[in-house]
This record gives sequence, structure tokens and C-alpha cells, in this order.
Amino acid sequence: MAQISTEVPGDERGTLLSFVEAQRTAIRESLLGLSEEQAASRPSASELSLSGVLKHVAEVELAWLRMAQQRPNERHRTQETRDEMFRLVGSESVPAVLAFWDEVRQETEAFIAAVPSLDDTFPLPPAPWFPKDGKVSMRWMLLHLVEEFARHAGHADIVRESLDGTKAMG
Repeated sequence: MAQISTEVPGDERGTLLSFVEAQRTAIRESLLGLSEEQAASRPSASELSLSGVLKHVAEVELAWLRMAQQRPNERHRTQETRDEMFRLVGSESVPAVLAFWDEVRQETEAFIAAVPSLDDTFPLPPAPWFPKDGKVSMRWMLLHLVEEFARHAGHADIVRESLDGTKAMG
């Protein structure tokens, strides 16, 4: 649930950002107290691990931010590296991915604060799941991040409960 904060403006931007942050928090909290090994485990029927969910959502947020900024994505995934989006590789660690995601969060919030209007649009890349020559607004992007993060916060809840019985809501 989105927390009401006196630090975030109660306007539309602040409200949307607070809902995005509430879902980020749910995912981050699913990893509290776990070892790297536990975070990488897959104790449920799902192929997802908590560290894989974390990396995925951080990279998804960066991808949407770069599309909105109309800048190249320095972590763009190819067909060959797509599976790496869902697992930590090499020297990656949960703290490192959390730090990366925090940098992305700060950049997203600064970008949204600076756009003249949430009605401003940006083009979607060519993809079978996007309409030809499609565009979306900044508002749409923020709502999409809420949807994306909420879906994966639910995944994280199930994986964490399967791992050690910890429940997000008590």
C-alpha cells in the first residue's frame, strides 16, 4: 500500500511516485535478512528467485527511463543476454543491485520532476507487443511501473513465503 508522506507532494506526480515507491519497497523488503544464497534460491514452482526479481525490476525501470529520456540504455539486453536479467551473474550481489536500483530511482524521480507535463510523450521502440509508431505519456510510464512492480512484489511475496515462511503482510 502506498504510504502518505509529507515529503512527497500530494499532486499527481507525487502521488504516482509514491505508489511506484511503495511497490519498490515491497520488493526490497522481501530480501531483508537473506543471504546471497537464499536470495538466489528458487523454493517455489516458479523459476524466479528474489535476487532475480530484484535485478529484473531495476533493469526494467532503467529501460523505461531511458525510453522516456530518449537515450540509449546502457544495460540493453539482447536475445543472448535476456536470461541474465533474471539472475545475478559474475560478481553481482544483492547489495550492488539494490544500490544500482537506488541510483535509477533517484534518476527517475529527478526526471519526472523536471518534465514539463505528465502528458508529454515518448516513442515506443519497434516490438511485436507495441503498436506501430506507438507513443506513451510520462503518466502512462509511471502507472506501468506501478503495475510491473506490483506484479513482481506479488512474486517476491510467494517466493519469500516458500523460502522461510515470512509473510509480507504479517
